[in-house]
Amino acid sequence: MKNQSSHRSFSQRQLRVGELVKQNIGELFIRNEAKIPLLNSKLITVTEVRMTPDLKTARVYVIPLGGSETKEIVKILTEYSHLVRKALSKRLDVKFLPKLTFVEDNSFDYAEKIEKLIKKNNDKDKKRYN
Repeated sequence: MKNQSSHRSFSQRQLRVGELVKQNIGELFIRNEAKIPLLNSKLITVTEVRMTPDLKTARVYVIPLGGSETKEIVKILTEYSHLVRKALSKRLDVKFLPKLTFVEDNSFDYAEKIEKLIKKNNDKDKKRYN
């Protein structure tokens, strides 16, 4: 699922490294290896990771289980990103360990909004033809 629409394409290398970072951060969160205070990282889903062309920065899209308090969780993750990065350094063997930027994932909300609009339009069509 694509997050915030973008017209530029990503290189195979960006996609491959982004997927590697996504999988490893997801495992870190599941195993609570980052030791982030005030946060149960087992309840956070990493939906996508987008790498910059130089692979030095990763934009990590996250959503908490249940989708509540997303802004607060992103704020905590941003504050303690150094702990996530430190734990990630033990798992990844890359030339440059990317700087992590956490972003709330709104793609599910957007998909739900589109689905409601389609359903509303279909309901109007049914009324018109009946």
